[in-house]
Amino acid sequence: MTTSAPVLFVDDEPPLRHAAAQALMLADLNAIPCDTGEQALSHLDRDFPGILVTDIRMPGMDGLTLMAEALKTDPELPVILVTGHGDVDLAVASMKGGAYDFLEKPYAPARLVEAVGRALEKRRLTLENRRLRAGGTSLSPDDPVAARLLGRSAPMVRLRAQLRALAATQSDVLIEGETGTGKEVAARALHAASPRADRPFIAVNCAALPADLIESELFGHEAGAFPGATRARYGKFEHARGGTLFLDEIDSLPLALQGKLLHVVEQRSVTRLGSNDAIPLDLRIIAASKRDLAAAAQDGAFRPDLLYRLNVVTLRLPPLSDRREDIPELFLSLLSAAAARTGRDAPEVPGAVLAALAARDWPGNVRELRNAAERLAMGLDAGLWPLAPEAEGTLADRMAAHEKALIAASLAAHGGSLKSTYEALGLSRKALYEKMQRHGLNRDSFRED
Repeated sequence: MTTSAPVLFVDDEPPLRHAAAQALMLADLNAIPCDTGEQALSHLDRDFPGILVTDIRMPGMDGLTLMAEALKTDPELPVILVTGHGDVDLAVASMKGGAYDFLEKPYAPARLVEAVGRALEKRRLTLENRRLRAGGTSLSPDDPVAARLLGRSAPMVRLRAQLRALAATQSDVLIEGETGTGKEVAARALHAASPRADRPFIAVNCAALPADLIESELFGHEAGAFPGATRARYGKFEHARGGTLFLDEIDSLPLALQGKLLHVVEQRSVTRLGSNDAIPLDLRIIAASKRDLAAAAQDGAFRPDLLYRLNVVTLRLPPLSDRREDIPELFLSLLSAAAARTGRDAPEVPGAVLAALAARDWPGNVRELRNAAERLAMGLDAGLWPLAPEAEGTLADRMAAHEKALIAASLAAHGGSLKSTYEALGLSRKALYEKMQRHGLNRDSFRED
């Protein structure tokens, strides 16, 4: 059994703490020994990829209090309690309060490793289910890029190829794209396809961080670093060690903080607030912005030196208006996922509606399309979209756009089968192929059967 997810092991007695840490490390597990509950809590947040193992009887914060505090951060965090003989009944009762398992002293090292292994697997599944619910699509471990980024259009084929090529590298990446184009989805796909896939993916929305807490959230702090800092705390950079840190809306960071971020990116180390010790970092940084950062740098709103450090590779995500032929397939996938979350069957969507969706402008891009799918899945379908295309231009332009949308909708409705599509549309094979070529629909992306 091998895993790199962290195991917080808390015990105030050094011999027991070190023996347990050694047993876990010999089993190829990533043990983090802690001598106090406060130290363990400094490692925890909702994205923490590991588990907590704690002795019950400790001075100061005992194990049950530590468990209660940890579960406030994440109620689904697996906690294993270590008990003396007289505390077994207490440990059993605690399982009703959220404990995952308990170990009675003295325990064999193999028993500890087995319990930790099961808890780590539960944690992995919990976090993967969260990602599934957030992403709204089924994920394939064989091709995490294709599973997360749907579409047969040329821009999406090109984007997936770029992500697969980047996955094996250690390069930092800058992702630019309009609101709702799926910048975090692309970042998660890159992480999942990389050698860092089994390490943390930590996402930070820079625009959502309170101004007075940005530095603490990113860099961490020591106890007493500022009023209210009662205990030391890891920042997002430390939480992402070994994995990927995704900085969304990085353009919203104040210029002064951009300078501190530049130092971290260049030195690959971070210093907590209130400390002088630099902590080495092994991670990949993916930054994202809906603004053109080169233009922002020219306007003085973004540091050029930080831009040069971040954009080792720049990916630009296409808006839906540049890949309209993907809209029917994408909408049906989003609708299926939305229906599954609500415990309902996905409703049938007429080809005319799919064609209208493909012809419609979506300024909110995939996010707006997902919202429409969510409403339809809940039965709120009336008046959500027009049945006529909204394309502008001459009559010939509108008819061409409508024809392309109808073909794309039929292909999506028939699972990409060319044969089923030309039969459903009353076309010959040759006629369908000619129309696809005229409209820029890549025939090689679909099945012949």
